[in-house]
Amino acid sequence: MRSSTKTSKAEKRPRGRPRNYEPEAALRQAAEAFWKTGYSGTSLDDISAATGMNRPSLRAAFGDKHEIYVKALSEYWELKFATMRKALGSGGTLPETLMKVYDAALSIYFSNDDQVLGCFVVGTAVTEAPGDPEIRSIAAKGFQSLDADFEARFKLARAAGELKPDADPKALALLASATMHSIAIRARTGSPRNDLRKVAQKAVSVICG
Repeated sequence: MRSSTKTSKAEKRPRGRPRNYEPEAALRQAAEAFWKTGYSGTSLDDISAATGMNRPSLRAAFGDKHEIYVKALSEYWELKFATMRKALGSGGTLPETLMKVYDAALSIYFSNDDQVLGCFVVGTAVTEAPGDPEIRSIAAKGFQSLDADFEARFKLARAAGELKPDADPKALALLASATMHSIAIRARTGSPRNDLRKVAQKAVSVICG
């Protein structure tokens, strides 16, 4: 009986070395390293320093540098999609809704207290896209999803009479997305948040005009 009890306890005991890190937190820290210096400018040593994990642990948890970046990029898109869709579905007039979207985007671009980083995709993926088919595909699909979300909202606005009957939701969606990308670039290059919000307000007045 004692032998059986010992065996049972041994089976329940977790094998291997326990994790001393949180995967989600570690990936977020890795993303911040890429966000600051870009894909090419970030080494595995930089990621190791940011996460507190050594190279073997990083590889075991996430794969090589490219795999870590791809995971971080996909996680960022999920965050941005969730944030944008929440703002788009929050109700209110079309101008109010669009400003909620841009305010949500600005909250992401200015989320780092030490340094304004702008958009993770615009700041890191765009430069790698020409030579990396996987990064290019992830970035392109993300932009297409943002366009589609904007277009769906503009179709609702046209049906509700907030836009003229001959308004082109697809064209307006491209303008709305382009405004977001412009704000992201300007944020990373040092434009103040209040100035960028004014840019968004002017764009909204044109789009809804």
